[in-house]
Amino acid sequence: MRLGLAAWGLRELAHEEKFALAAKLGVKLLEISISGHPDDFLQQDAGEAEIRATRRLAEKYGIDLFPACTGNDFTLAGDLEPQIKTVERAIGTAAGIGSGVLRIFAGFTSDSEMDEERISALLDALKRIRKTAEKCGVTPALETHGGVAPGSAPGTVRHFAGVSTRIDTLDRILQTGVSLLYDPANLNAAGVHEPEKFFLRYSSRVADVHLKDFRAVPGGLVPCACGQGGLDWKKLMHALKDYSGPALIEYELPGDVERGMRESLDFLRSCGA
Repeated sequence: MRLGLAAWGLRELAHEEKFALAAKLGVKLLEISISGHPDDFLQQDAGEAEIRATRRLAEKYGIDLFPACTGNDFTLAGDLEPQIKTVERAIGTAAGIGSGVLRIFAGFTSDSEMDEERISALLDALKRIRKTAEKCGVTPALETHGGVAPGSAPGTVRHFAGVSTRIDTLDRILQTGVSLLYDPANLNAAGVHEPEKFFLRYSSRVADVHLKDFRAVPGGLVPCACGQGGLDWKKLMHALKDYSGPALIEYELPGDVERGMRESLDFLRSCGA
């Protein structure tokens, strides 16, 4: 695997600070968020100036911009056209900065609310996204991610199952031709208690990986560095032993993101990554 930094924990850093941190930590991969957060440098209206600036930073710091990510929800009820347009614009920007993979979502609605009409609309949206991405030379990688809600104690969260954390609906999703971003911590938090088996089932479709952990506390879950939470890392790393693609550390707490990223890197390297 090729280790790097995922975008979410870096959301409070300035654009250049993200590149500088990746270089400081000695990794070459940096996931760039495209209109996934209000503070992103690359927004929906990003043009040639922003694209050139991003590519210059990659060259300056020796960073490979292989993965990118955006935010969307195709599980919403009603017209999905605005969501589709958001992702299509992000695909164009990802191609412009040289990213071969764009992380997308299925959505965050509970699986219990997804009737056949909404699932069909989701699948149609993904087919359209895949066609657009093919024309741009970008691989859309759908993250295994359920829904998230506040826990019962301050600072905690709870995760629940969604269409991309269930094998029956994920099998249908992958029939659209999109690839997969495998996130074992999300799966585990949503009730998949042996997420390494998920990887083994879908390994041929995995284009990207996010690595993080959650720790159970009274009232819910809190994000933590790799190796400090509930995942069985021995089983997980064994499952990933032949994976050679990007594996991005998604330490989620921006307040101490450098420490969390460094501790995660040290742990993963101690596991042979």
